[in-house]
This record gives sequence, structure tokens and C-alpha cells, in this order.
Amino acid sequence: MPLPQSLRRLAPTAIRDHPRLRALALAAGVIPPRSMHSEAEADALQRLAAHARVVVEIGVFEGSSAAVLARSLPADGELHLVDPFADPSGWALRPDAHADPRAARLAVRRARGRHGPALKWHAVTSERAARAWNGPPVDVVFVDGDHSPEGCRLDWDLWHPFVVPGGAVAFHDARLGRPGGTGGTGPTQVVDELFRGGEAPAGWAIAEEVDSLVVVRRAP
Repeated sequence: MPLPQSLRRLAPTAIRDHPRLRALALAAGVIPPRSMHSEAEADALQRLAAHARVVVEIGVFEGSSAAVLARSLPADGELHLVDPFADPSGWALRPDAHADPRAARLAVRRARGRHGPALKWHAVTSERAARAWNGPPVDVVFVDGDHSPEGCRLDWDLWHPFVVPGGAVAFHDARLGRPGGTGGTGPTQVVDELFRGGEAPAGWAIAEEVDSLVVVRRAP
């Protein structure tokens, strides 16, 4: 059981953010993964996963959104987690932000519980994972990795063909400048170019928007 937030706040910032100490605490379950999404975004991800069998998450970090997906997928589902645990682009994370892959795996496994979905880890770039993909058809892809315009667009180009009719792609940090929205310039630019600037990709349309999250769905 993680320590209460009021107790965790008592620790000095230098201790809370120390990479090794944080990794040990996360692995042991003393602290939860650092949240990278809002409650409303978590609710949207939960709804998507609850009606899915195969979900791919691109960009795991400490595993906060992966934990939401792992708790929401049915027991016979598969959660594919794609992250090389490095950010060479410099777009997705602060230069001092680091996540320990072993701690992230333990945090997500703990969230899944004993009877949750199968966890499939791909400790490579999104591009490499997509080009080597031989898994089942995908119900949901959650794009939250490389936040550069080129990286985010590549994630879309490579992964959306695997999505089944009626399935969805969710872009995180993709509503910068929109009413009630926030996000980053890269994902926002990609979503705007694909879905707001003119004719959207054939068979695809925006289905839901909340905070920084944009969910696009493939026609049944």
C-alpha cells in the first residue's frame, strides 16, 4: 500500500526525485507511479480498455497510465507496453526525468493483480516494435511516447493500420490551445493536421476529447 500523499509531501524534493531512491520506493510499492494524466483522462482510458482485448501503449515512463489500462482490461486481454526507457528526442520528458524499467514493470504488475491481462513488454522504440509486430489485431493504441511532430506522426502512421474496425487511437498531450485543453506542440500539431485541418484519414474521426487527450475511432 503506497504511503499517503500527505506523508510523501514531507520528504524533501531532492529525496522524492532522486532517481535511485525513487526507483526503489516505486518497486517496493511505497509510492505510486508519477501520474502523467488527469482523472478525466484516466476515466477515458478505462472505458477504452474495458471494451478491448488488445491494447498497445507507446510510452510507459513509471507506469501510471499502464496501471489504469492493466486494471481495466479483461482477464483474457493483452497489454503491450512499448518503451525503450530513453528519450533521445528530448520532447517527451524533462532532461532530469528518468524512469527505472524494473520499477515500472513491478508497479504495473502490482496494479494488474493476480488475475489481470497478460503484460507484454517491448523495451525498444515504437518504430522498431511496430515494424516487428506479429501480434494480434489491436483494439486500442495509446500514443504517449516521442512528442516531437515527426515521432508522433510516425507512431500514427505505423500503428493505426493494426487497429480493428471500431477500434481507437488515443493521443495524449494533443489539445494545446484548445478550449479546456492542454498538451504539447508535437502531438497537437499531428492531431490538428490529421483531423482538424481538412479531410480526416478515411474511416477515422475524432470520437472524444478531454483535457489533453484526443481519441479517434475507426469506423466499424
